[in-house]
Amino acid sequence: MQTAIFLIFFLIMIIPVSRYIFMVSQKKATVLDPFMDRVDGGILRLSGISHEPMTWFEYGRAMILTNLAMMAAGYLILRLQSFLPVNPNGASGMSPDLAFNTAISFITNTNLQHYPGETGISYLSQMTVIIFMMFTSAASGYSVCLAFIRGITGQESLGNFYEDIVRVTTRILIPFSVLGGLILISQGVPQNFSQNLTVHTIAGKLQDIAMGPIASLEIIKHLGTNGGGFMGANSSSPLENPTVMTNMIEMLSMMLIPGSLVLTFGHMADETRKRRKSSVKKTFFSEAFPVFTVMAVIFLTGALLLTTSEFKGNPVFADAGLTSTANMEGKELRFGIEQSALFSNVTTSFTTGSVNNMHDSLTPLGGGVAMMNMMMNMVFGGKGVGLMNMLIYVILTVFICGLMIGRTPEYLGKKIEKKEMMFTALAIIVHPLLILAFSAIAVTSSGGLDGITATSHHGLSQVLYEYASSAANNGSGFEGLKDNTFFWNVTTGVVMFLGRFLPILLQLAVAGSLWRKKFINESEGSLKTATVTFTVSLLIVVVIFSALTFMPALVLGPLSGHILLWR
Repeated sequence: MQTAIFLIFFLIMIIPVSRYIFMVSQKKATVLDPFMDRVDGGILRLSGISHEPMTWFEYGRAMILTNLAMMAAGYLILRLQSFLPVNPNGASGMSPDLAFNTAISFITNTNLQHYPGETGISYLSQMTVIIFMMFTSAASGYSVCLAFIRGITGQESLGNFYEDIVRVTTRILIPFSVLGGLILISQGVPQNFSQNLTVHTIAGKLQDIAMGPIASLEIIKHLGTNGGGFMGANSSSPLENPTVMTNMIEMLSMMLIPGSLVLTFGHMADETRKRRKSSVKKTFFSEAFPVFTVMAVIFLTGALLLTTSEFKGNPVFADAGLTSTANMEGKELRFGIEQSALFSNVTTSFTTGSVNNMHDSLTPLGGGVAMMNMMMNMVFGGKGVGLMNMLIYVILTVFICGLMIGRTPEYLGKKIEKKEMMFTALAIIVHPLLILAFSAIAVTSSGGLDGITATSHHGLSQVLYEYASSAANNGSGFEGLKDNTFFWNVTTGVVMFLGRFLPILLQLAVAGSLWRKKFINESEGSLKTATVTFTVSLLIVVVIFSALTFMPALVLGPLSGHILLWR
């Protein structure tokens, strides 16, 4: 009942938010325009930015160069933070490989943390590197997603990256963050610049309590599907996530914009249809229906499997005659199984990476579900990338179905031909190639093997999870891995960088190619994509391709662990 009410509330919220994102992306009038028009205009004038529409290559180049510049600045700040102000706890400068990993991690929206949050980073670095990149990396992803949607729906142009990133930041991320941050503060999340407190506990011991700008980081960490915590314990810490209310807010924050973007896609497709005066009558949700339905089915299946596996726990407990066999290891009592399992499914489905329980302590099947969510990287996903990945699979499904029924494959009035399929195939291949290739390197090299702390199947799961998290720009980890070493810092840094920018460029190439094509008149003989039949076909294609790609690795890792646990 608790989960059902939560999901119903999510469905209600994304309807108005999707409309608002659509209005922002299409430069239509919104309530914030009188003030934000001046702010946006001032930023663009100060930056000397051209307002001219960009080609897909210009858009991708602007996005990558802008992110590289921010990454270089972040690297320098992390290296020099011990000499910079606003460092009351005396954090030392990061080593070259750790700074390399951290700068890439946060500019790619991964937020993989190989450093201790409480002591490894200064307040200045938290604000100018971590929180700043949480905004810009999320805005970059959402901007690219909007350009991709414009391309495949046949809008007038793909847009301008600089305009898009400014508008997404000032009109979506900042207003939502201010509102959400105030709610978190009201629930007890700290927001200050004080140094850590050392207090006497009732047990007569001394304990350090972290202070700092926690609430401002916490809200954009979830709204931007970032995931990096102010503290090493992330959202399992009562300072980042003190109550069940904040737990719900943080989950909704993760889900809000990615879920809304699916409906925004429907709005854009409907706008193009109306502009073309198509005779085929459809609602704004028509084209979004198969995408949203497949995402929801996979998400709910994962939530059911993960929750059930954690409630069943370890059979050794049952053999010992214990009344409760639920796996509470690594979980907070204030959240319990339901809130912990749902959070784990949400954070890996929406590729956020924050955790309110330790995923290394999940049952093998529970950890496998979280891992599979990242391996698919399309179950809503984060920062717009999940929708783009799913739409790539939609194009693949259209191509397959078109060939099966003897019709020219077309989607939204555009022909799907050799060039689009070449880019589509490459975009699909990149993600599993990075995960499996680097996992193979890790388990066959001394540098990789030295970081593995578990034996047998769970040790392989640690490796697979780390690279799946890096390639999917998720950032969560099994945390049993000793990852702050030169090998793991460099290899995961490379995977995060390639896993972020290679698929984006290939997806923009698909959008740019389709955008340049002329529309084909729709008729009753055209392949219908807003149907139950196509939705089932899309689900089958997604499952088959994911299963064929990752099943051998999953069998050797979490599935074998699950079988051995219950044999």
